[in-house]
Amino acid sequence: MKTRGPISCVLLAAAIGVFSAGCATQPHAVTSPYHPGPVVGQTLGTGAGFVGGNVTGAAIGFGEGVVRGTVAPFNNTTRLVRRWRTETTPDGRVIQVPEEILVDAYGRPVEGKLKW
Repeated sequence: MKTRGPISCVLLAAAIGVFSAGCATQPHAVTSPYHPGPVVGQTLGTGAGFVGGNVTGAAIGFGEGVVRGTVAPFNNTTRLVRRWRTETTPDGRVIQVPEEILVDAYGRPVEGKLKW
């Protein structure tokens, strides 16, 4: 597994900080916060953004979960692993004999050995 270096961790933390800060500001320079119109507009806009963002996020998360759950039974990723055994021949020579094993995505042997 690759690990991140200290520079990439600092850049990642800086990016998270910048994006989590957001762009919402109180519009003091344009409108007065003491009048009900701008206050109600700001509150409704914040609420609509909050609800809309969470509804969209939930719908996308649900869709991704359905796709992953549907695809999971069809994931038959297997690999061929070769091990070498040392055997001694009847005439006294020591040789290496390949043994091929079919394993799943987690490295567990699939039932039975591979026969060619």
